[in-house]
Amino acid sequence: MFSLKNKTALVTGAASGIGAAIAETFVQAGANVWIADRNAAEGKIVAERIGGRFIVLDVASETDCAQAAQSVGALDILANVAGIGHVGSLLSTASIDLDKLYAVNVRGVFNCCKAFVPAMLECKSGSVINMASIAGVIAVRERLAYTTTKFAVVGLTKALALDHSNAGVRFNCICPGRVETPFVLARLKEYPDPQAAYRDMASTQLNGRMLKPEEVAAAALYLAADESAMVTGSALMLDGGWSAGK
Repeated sequence: MFSLKNKTALVTGAASGIGAAIAETFVQAGANVWIADRNAAEGKIVAERIGGRFIVLDVASETDCAQAAQSVGALDILANVAGIGHVGSLLSTASIDLDKLYAVNVRGVFNCCKAFVPAMLECKSGSVINMASIAGVIAVRERLAYTTTKFAVVGLTKALALDHSNAGVRFNCICPGRVETPFVLARLKEYPDPQAAYRDMASTQLNGRMLKPEEVAAAALYLAADESAMVTGSALMLDGGWSAGK
């Protein structure tokens, strides 16, 4: 297992799902972890369960992010996981829908990097991990706003790497396919045949199943660890082969 001993990490969107799994994996690897989320009730539960510290944070707020950076101090690892989705094509996506996703999925990453990366650059060390998506590499049907924002996350990550990796800070993103998050599992229960719905959703991935949050967390651990010192500007595909034929 990769070690994060004596490192300090902050994970956004860590009150549930992928963010919570990444925070827990980082703690198990020896890191001091800040669980950051808008949901204080759930975030505090996760922090208590895994042995981390909680801070309330709305990534869409530049002020919130700046204040969090002052409270937390310098980081070794920043994992920008907070994100939201929207189902719809051009005809069923309103401008307010796109703005809402952009504020969290893109501005949220920008705001956190703007707040925390300068201290990393001063220390000439750090790893920033942004949560993109398969939808940041190939278009996904009925996900116009989500695809648009996740392509932006991939581009933002690469631009950051190009500008700052020579200063000792690495920037990478993870592009998962469909993941068995609590949100997805709750949606499956709404279908008349949840098992059939699962098979349909998982069929885009060549191995016929969805990812576990813990599998995404394992990839984040690698990108956070010193063993990935030569990895920067990458978009790591965790899509079960979804993009292989694209």
